[in-house]
Amino acid sequence: MAEFLSNPHGFILDNIIATLIALLIRWCISLNPYSGKGKPPMYGDYEAQRHWMELTTNLPVKQWYFESPNNNLSYWGIDYPPLTAYHMWICGQIAKRINPIWIELNTSHGYESSNHQLFMRYTVVMVDLILYIIPVLLFCNMVLAKRSRILRFSLSLLMLLQPASLLIDHGHFQYNCCSLGLALIAILFIFRGHDVFGACAFSLALNYKQMELYHSLPFFCYLLGKSLHSSKPFFKIITLGVTVIITFGVCWFPFLFDTNQATQLVKRLFPFNRGLYEDKVSNVWCTVNVLIKLRQIFSQQTLVALSLLATVAAVLPSSIHLIIYPSRHRFILALVNSSLAFFLFSYQVHEKSVLLACMPASLLLPWYPAESGLFLLYATFSMVPLLIKDGLLLPYISIMMLYLYLLYITFRSYYQVGTIQKYMYGISIMVMSCLHGYAAIAIPPRRYPDLVAVLISAISCCFFTLFFLYCNYLQFTASDDLIKASVTSKSKSD
Repeated sequence: MAEFLSNPHGFILDNIIATLIALLIRWCISLNPYSGKGKPPMYGDYEAQRHWMELTTNLPVKQWYFESPNNNLSYWGIDYPPLTAYHMWICGQIAKRINPIWIELNTSHGYESSNHQLFMRYTVVMVDLILYIIPVLLFCNMVLAKRSRILRFSLSLLMLLQPASLLIDHGHFQYNCCSLGLALIAILFIFRGHDVFGACAFSLALNYKQMELYHSLPFFCYLLGKSLHSSKPFFKIITLGVTVIITFGVCWFPFLFDTNQATQLVKRLFPFNRGLYEDKVSNVWCTVNVLIKLRQIFSQQTLVALSLLATVAAVLPSSIHLIIYPSRHRFILALVNSSLAFFLFSYQVHEKSVLLACMPASLLLPWYPAESGLFLLYATFSMVPLLIKDGLLLPYISIMMLYLYLLYITFRSYYQVGTIQKYMYGISIMVMSCLHGYAAIAIPPRRYPDLVAVLISAISCCFFTLFFLYCNYLQFTASDDLIKASVTSKSKSD
């Protein structure tokens, strides 16, 4: 950190400007509607987060995850791990001191005043700044220290302004920046050789949002492979294991001494009775279901087993390879491969789960800008039906055009984009534009009212599958560690 603050090459000014731009774009998006605005009785994710503040502030810990007269689990019951609940408790305590009406038990359902909306938006911006924006800048300054100042600034903006995360957290309204930011902090620690702190940070990410399981295998396999190649493998593995156990123990402490509490918490985190996928998610099961009605043919137990087998088969090659050949470069590629394997094949997938692949994909921008940039555009495109539902079409179009422009000027100035990549961008932009235009002016056939949503889902799924295969190819054919060469000598070698 001292090196970063004292660097004479304009790092501080560049990072301040990048931060201000990132905050400005986030705030502009936050001026638009959010999930479920003015739509009783369930409203949406905005109400879910507010309701969790209400519950955690007014009820004792032992009642947070249980059905009770004051906690109707069918009305946005808490279904995230304890760290999310603690975060909501902190926000709830602040809200209580500003205006207790915002979180009054039972009577505050659906509360949507302008002051409360401002408060809620601020809570996301603050955690985004601390847990995501600053770590992204630290990552760029670490791995791009030998690149030109302007290129480093451009890539920082591309990582900070990737559209999918901004539209979901600051438009739709969620706190994905918390779990993704903690995972990114874990990556930073590990790249600096502080594996114990990295294991602790990633354990916190898992305890904030269970979907971080998408990243768990690469973290486990990389640290295991790195430990096995060290001088004291047994000691290092034990140390990392104890770190994870202690971190989980601290997070779960209020629930550990009551079997019913722990069991109920696990049931809330993994609700297998919800179904194979949600809405028109761009994964394999939703796409296949257009032709083969899987949920009508197979039982729920069979679908769970089928999705488990498919996910394991998709993620195992990358994971085993990472244990045998651990490197920072392969680690980030494995994070993309694992998150996409889970997104494409696992059970109970939401369209927003693609954000778990967006984070590591954005970290690949310095080395694979054309491919990663196109993936980030498709990830946003895949959520168009959700964004339209939330009234976020205008910010979606604006941020996509801005991001395309940033990609264009970066490619033009610093990278040679091949003919195949140019065709991919041209075809993709044409397909996206045609579907947007059709959705805006055409009336879908009565027989296929969700035609546009299904087409968006299927097209995005095809690209995600291609990108998944491509990143696996890159991981298996990588001959050296591109990132290792950029990290300062103070970092321990792989």
